[in-house]
Amino acid sequence: MSDDFHDETQAESDSIEPRRCFLTKASAVVIGGVVGVVPAAAGLMTVLDPLRPERAKGESLLVPVTSLDALPADGKPRQFVIRADLVDAWNKTSNARIGAVYLVRTSETEVKCLSVICPHLGCFVVTQGDGSFKCPCHDSEFETDGSVREKNAQGQTTVSPRDLDSLDVEIRDGQVFVKYQRFRASTAEKIVQT
Repeated sequence: MSDDFHDETQAESDSIEPRRCFLTKASAVVIGGVVGVVPAAAGLMTVLDPLRPERAKGESLLVPVTSLDALPADGKPRQFVIRADLVDAWNKTSNARIGAVYLVRTSETEVKCLSVICPHLGCFVVTQGDGSFKCPCHDSEFETDGSVREKNAQGQTTVSPRDLDSLDVEIRDGQVFVKYQRFRASTAEKIVQT
Protein backbone atom coordinates (compact mmCIF):
# COMPACT_ATOMS: atom_id res chain seq x y z
CA MET A 1 0.00 0.00 0.00
CA SER A 2 2.79 2.35 0.67
CA ASP A 3 4.09 1.81 -2.86
CA ASP A 4 0.66 2.56 -4.27
CA PHE A 5 0.38 5.66 -2.13
CA HIS A 6 3.84 6.76 -3.18
CA ASP A 7 2.95 6.17 -6.84
CA GLU A 8 -0.29 8.16 -6.48
CA THR A 9 1.50 11.03 -4.75
CA GLN A 10 4.21 10.99 -7.38
CA ALA A 11 1.58 10.98 -10.16
CA GLU A 12 -0.24 13.93 -8.60
CA SER A 13 2.94 15.94 -8.16
CA ASP A 14 3.99 15.12 -11.75
CA SER A 15 0.65 16.46 -13.05
CA ILE A 16 0.74 19.57 -10.79
CA GLU A 17 4.20 20.61 -11.95
CA PRO A 18 3.24 21.09 -15.65
CA ARG A 19 0.11 23.01 -14.59
CA ARG A 20 2.21 25.32 -12.44
CA CYS A 21 4.64 25.92 -15.29
CA PHE A 22 1.75 26.60 -17.64
CA LEU A 23 0.14 29.07 -15.22
CA THR A 24 3.45 30.81 -14.58
CA LYS A 25 4.15 31.17 -18.31
CA ALA A 26 0.58 32.23 -19.12
CA SER A 27 0.67 34.86 -16.36
CA ALA A 28 4.00 36.18 -17.67
CA VAL A 29 2.58 36.46 -21.20
CA VAL A 30 -0.57 38.28 -20.02
CA ILE A 31 1.32 40.70 -17.76
CA GLY A 32 3.99 41.31 -20.41
CA GLY A 33 1.29 41.95 -23.01
CA VAL A 34 -0.53 44.47 -20.79
CA VAL A 35 2.73 46.22 -19.89
CA GLY A 36 3.81 46.30 -23.57
CA VAL A 37 0.50 47.66 -24.89
CA VAL A 38 0.77 50.98 -23.03
CA PRO A 39 4.09 52.16 -24.55
CA ALA A 40 3.15 50.70 -27.94
CA ALA A 41 -0.14 52.65 -27.95
CA ALA A 42 1.65 55.85 -26.85
CA GLY A 43 4.25 55.40 -29.57
CA LEU A 44 1.60 54.77 -32.21
CA MET A 45 -0.32 57.90 -31.17
CA THR A 46 2.88 59.97 -31.35
CA VAL A 47 3.74 58.69 -34.81
CA LEU A 48 0.21 59.21 -36.16
CA ASP A 49 -0.35 62.64 -34.53
CA PRO A 50 0.76 64.68 -37.58
CA LEU A 51 -1.87 62.88 -39.67
CA ARG A 52 -4.78 64.09 -37.57
CA PRO A 53 -7.25 66.08 -39.69
CA GLU A 54 -7.20 69.27 -37.61
CA ARG A 55 -3.64 69.90 -38.76
CA ALA A 56 -4.50 70.83 -42.35
CA LYS A 57 -1.47 71.85 -44.36
CA GLY A 58 -1.49 74.99 -46.49
CA GLU A 59 -4.30 76.44 -44.43
CA SER A 60 -4.14 80.21 -44.02
CA LEU A 61 -3.93 81.85 -40.61
CA LEU A 62 -6.03 84.92 -39.88
CA VAL A 63 -3.54 86.98 -37.90
CA PRO A 64 -3.95 90.41 -36.27
CA VAL A 65 -1.18 92.69 -37.59
CA THR A 66 -1.79 96.31 -36.58
CA SER A 67 -4.49 98.91 -36.09
CA LEU A 68 -5.91 100.80 -39.05
CA ASP A 69 -4.94 104.09 -37.40
CA ALA A 70 -1.28 103.01 -37.31
CA LEU A 71 -1.17 102.90 -41.13
CA PRO A 72 -0.53 106.32 -42.66
CA ALA A 73 -2.74 107.37 -45.58
CA ASP A 74 0.25 108.33 -47.76
CA GLY A 75 0.00 105.11 -49.83
CA LYS A 76 3.54 103.99 -49.04
CA PRO A 77 4.09 100.40 -47.95
CA ARG A 78 5.01 99.60 -44.36
CA GLN A 79 6.54 96.30 -43.34
CA PHE A 80 5.02 94.32 -40.45
CA VAL A 81 6.10 91.10 -38.80
CA ILE A 82 3.50 88.32 -38.70
CA ARG A 83 3.38 86.48 -35.39
CA ALA A 84 1.19 83.54 -34.46
CA ASP A 85 1.01 80.55 -32.15
CA LEU A 86 2.43 77.53 -33.95
CA VAL A 87 1.54 73.94 -33.22
CA ASP A 88 3.38 71.18 -35.02
CA ALA A 89 3.23 67.47 -34.38
CA TRP A 90 4.85 67.65 -30.95
CA ASN A 91 5.47 71.28 -29.98
CA LYS A 92 3.60 74.51 -29.36
CA THR A 93 5.38 77.83 -29.80
CA SER A 94 3.60 80.99 -28.67
CA ASN A 95 3.90 84.28 -30.55
CA ALA A 96 6.43 82.92 -33.06
CA ARG A 97 7.63 85.00 -36.00
CA ILE A 98 6.21 83.23 -39.06
CA GLY A 99 6.83 85.85 -41.73
CA ALA A 100 6.38 89.47 -42.76
CA VAL A 101 4.15 91.50 -45.06
CA TYR A 102 3.87 94.96 -46.55
CA LEU A 103 0.64 96.83 -45.81
CA VAL A 104 -0.48 99.77 -47.93
CA ARG A 105 -3.44 101.90 -46.92
CA THR A 106 -5.36 102.59 -50.13
CA SER A 107 -8.31 104.52 -48.63
CA GLU A 108 -9.85 105.37 -45.26
CA THR A 109 -11.16 101.82 -44.83
CA GLU A 110 -9.12 99.69 -47.26
CA VAL A 111 -5.70 98.11 -46.96
CA LYS A 112 -3.70 96.09 -49.48
CA CYS A 113 -1.31 93.40 -48.28
CA LEU A 114 1.71 92.08 -50.21
CA SER A 115 4.13 89.32 -49.27
CA VAL A 116 7.74 90.36 -48.64
CA ILE A 117 8.95 87.23 -50.47
CA CYS A 118 10.06 87.53 -54.08
CA PRO A 119 8.29 84.97 -56.30
CA HIS A 120 11.55 84.25 -58.16
CA LEU A 121 13.65 82.42 -55.57
CA GLY A 122 12.23 83.52 -52.21
CA CYS A 123 14.49 86.44 -51.26
CA PHE A 124 12.97 89.29 -49.24
CA VAL A 125 12.06 92.36 -51.30
CA VAL A 126 12.80 95.86 -50.04
CA THR A 127 10.96 99.11 -50.64
CA GLN A 128 12.44 101.91 -52.70
CA GLY A 129 11.93 105.64 -52.19
CA ASP A 130 8.95 105.83 -54.56
CA GLY A 131 7.10 102.99 -52.79
CA SER A 132 8.02 100.37 -55.38
CA PHE A 133 9.80 97.12 -54.50
CA LYS A 134 13.13 95.59 -55.48
CA CYS A 135 14.56 92.14 -54.93
CA PRO A 136 18.24 92.51 -53.99
CA CYS A 137 19.09 88.96 -55.07
CA HIS A 138 18.42 89.17 -58.83
CA ASP A 139 17.29 92.80 -59.33
CA SER A 140 13.62 92.08 -60.04
CA GLU A 141 11.49 95.18 -59.56
CA PHE A 142 7.80 95.60 -58.76
CA GLU A 143 5.39 98.54 -58.95
CA THR A 144 3.79 99.98 -55.81
CA ASP A 145 0.75 97.72 -56.37
CA GLY A 146 3.04 94.64 -56.50
CA SER A 147 2.90 94.08 -60.28
CA VAL A 148 6.18 92.98 -61.79
CA ARG A 149 8.10 95.46 -63.95
CA GLU A 150 9.16 94.11 -67.33
CA LYS A 151 12.57 95.80 -67.03
CA ASN A 152 14.45 96.95 -63.95
CA ALA A 153 16.20 100.34 -63.52
CA GLN A 154 19.32 99.00 -65.29
CA GLY A 155 17.25 97.98 -68.33
CA GLN A 156 17.57 94.25 -67.64
CA THR A 157 14.62 91.92 -68.06
CA THR A 158 13.01 91.06 -64.74
CA VAL A 159 13.39 87.39 -63.78
CA SER A 160 10.40 87.15 -61.43
CA PRO A 161 7.80 84.78 -62.91
CA ARG A 162 4.81 86.67 -61.40
CA ASP A 163 3.68 89.70 -59.40
CA LEU A 164 4.29 89.95 -55.68
CA ASP A 165 1.80 87.72 -53.89
CA SER A 166 -1.15 89.56 -52.42
CA LEU A 167 -2.85 88.34 -49.27
CA ASP A 168 -6.44 88.78 -48.12
CA VAL A 169 -7.08 91.48 -45.53
CA GLU A 170 -9.97 91.89 -43.09
CA ILE A 171 -10.61 94.96 -40.99
CA ARG A 172 -12.54 94.39 -37.77
CA ASP A 173 -13.19 97.09 -35.19
CA GLY A 174 -10.25 99.15 -36.43
CA GLN A 175 -7.82 96.21 -36.41
CA VAL A 176 -6.11 94.90 -39.57
CA PHE A 177 -6.08 91.11 -39.93
CA VAL A 178 -4.16 89.26 -42.66
CA LYS A 179 -4.86 85.76 -43.96
CA TYR A 180 -1.23 84.74 -43.97
CA GLN A 181 0.04 82.12 -46.42
CA ARG A 182 3.28 81.33 -48.19
CA PHE A 183 3.45 80.57 -51.89
CA ARG A 184 5.80 78.49 -53.98
CA ALA A 185 8.68 80.34 -55.61
CA SER A 186 9.79 79.92 -59.23
CA THR A 187 6.32 79.23 -60.64
CA ALA A 188 4.19 81.45 -62.84
CA GLU A 189 1.07 80.44 -60.89
CA LYS A 190 0.37 81.45 -57.32
CA ILE A 191 0.43 78.05 -55.54
CA VAL A 192 0.05 77.77 -51.77
CA GLN A 193 3.12 76.20 -50.19
CA THR A 194 2.30 73.16 -48.07
